Amino acid sequence: MITPAFELSQDPDFLTIIIKIPYARASEFDVYFEGEDFKFYAKPYFLRLTLPGRIVEDGREKASYNTDKGTFTIQLPKEIPGQYFEGLDMLTSLLAPKKLRAAKPLVEEIAASAQLSEEEEEEFDWEIEQTPYKETAESTLQQQYCYGFGNLRSAVFQRLQDELSDVIDIKDPDRVPVDERRRKRLAAEAAKFDPDHYLADFFEDEAIQHVLKYKPWWVDAHKKKMALKEESHQEHDRQTFVVFSEEEREQLRKFKNKSHLLDKRARHHVYLSLIDILLAYCYEICVNEGDKNVESSWNVRKLSATLCWLESFTSIHDVLVSFGRRVLCYPLHRHFRLVTRAIDDAVMILQLGKGAVLKCLLDIHKIFRENDPSYILNDLFITDYCIWIQKTKSKKLAALAESLQKATLTKSHIGLELEELEAAAVLVQEEESKLKAAGTVSKQQLPSSESETSDSEESSSTSSSETEGSDSDERESSTSEDGKINSLQGALQEERTAPLIDCNGLRQDTNTSMFEH
Repeated sequence: MITPAFELSQDPDFLTIIIKIPYARASEFDVYFEGEDFKFYAKPYFLRLTLPGRIVEDGREKASYNTDKGTFTIQLPKEIPGQYFEGLDMLTSLLAPKKLRAAKPLVEEIAASAQLSEEEEEEFDWEIEQTPYKETAESTLQQQYCYGFGNLRSAVFQRLQDELSDVIDIKDPDRVPVDERRRKRLAAEAAKFDPDHYLADFFEDEAIQHVLKYKPWWVDAHKKKMALKEESHQEHDRQTFVVFSEEEREQLRKFKNKSHLLDKRARHHVYLSLIDILLAYCYEICVNEGDKNVESSWNVRKLSATLCWLESFTSIHDVLVSFGRRVLCYPLHRHFRLVTRAIDDAVMILQLGKGAVLKCLLDIHKIFRENDPSYILNDLFITDYCIWIQKTKSKKLAALAESLQKATLTKSHIGLELEELEAAAVLVQEEESKLKAAGTVSKQQLPSSESETSDSEESSSTSSSETEGSDSDERESSTSEDGKINSLQGALQEERTAPLIDCNGLRQDTNTSMFEH
């Protein structure tokens, strides 16, 4: 059976389902709907949906078929008029069968689902201080070498180590525990940091300022939502600010729905890793102004420690510090303003809701899907994120956005002595300016000094005899030439002893360098 392309819309009284069924016989179809269940069959197409609200059969339902477009349109009355059905664009979630429908469901899954659903109702404090998790002897083998979405995967890289050496930076992750991964990541970032590159982008930031002017699609969508929120405190959540393309809808239909049984600790890790991945994606969109290129896949995975080092974060601040360090160590454009811009963009995406987050994740999925061998990151992370986010409650993302917005990141948090580097470079520039100004003044005074000397010597030669005058002129000429040579040598000596300033604003002496790398 073929799952047809479909889309849903609504008004206060009706739910409208448009199903694309080309080459099907319009005279032979079956429709069933009751409560939250909807089923449609027209050979060879079959569609089963679990709706986010209840519908009713009361004689107001309508159906029509457009032969030119090959679309079947069904209008179904809502059981409660005026009710808003949330998540009609979460197609993968809608395609999921109703929970507990199996005749013999797994007892463990039912119990875990019940427990998790209760935890989902609890408000989570994102600002809570966390202590590192202490592995017990029994759980060490099961958890400390895990990675992927929710740390649910292990032993994947043992079979694919050769193919994945260009995808992740950590070597043999199946044998490296989480704490050691973090130590190695921090050491690699410290070794990679280049003060010259950072200062070059700091002082010569024309290219940075240019890309910062770019506005991705979520900027306008966020403005519209905020403007509508000021006008009405109720209707803004019911407006559609995110539109999925047909290609994105097709990808959503291809995903196989699955359950993600996450405990509280794993769920916390999933949210933090989501921020990390979104930050890397926002940087990529900004610096390339929305265009994709061969470096897009590299940018996203390299700037995300979740993807590149299989990192497990414990706080939002740790996520921001990691992202900031990687932006200033690896890509072409290394500027702190790009870090803060990505944070602002991630906040806007989260405030727009799970539709905006899903659209970004689908774009990341496409970037990795078209790049070999980055596609493995879809299997480990992105595909699960695309399915999981559709079932996430909007209030959780709103709380996450609020916590991210309140979080602060300064250059001192990065740990690369950025402020010291900038201050030293500024002092070198000021010293160079003073030396240049002093050299200009010295050159301007040199001709006037020669003129006064010449006038004095001419006055003394007039009172002497012709012979003595001749000798005096000879001595005068010799003295004048010697004085001129000595003045020029002094100026040259000043220039040779002045510090050399390179194009990055760094002071470099002839024997030693000011900064050691």
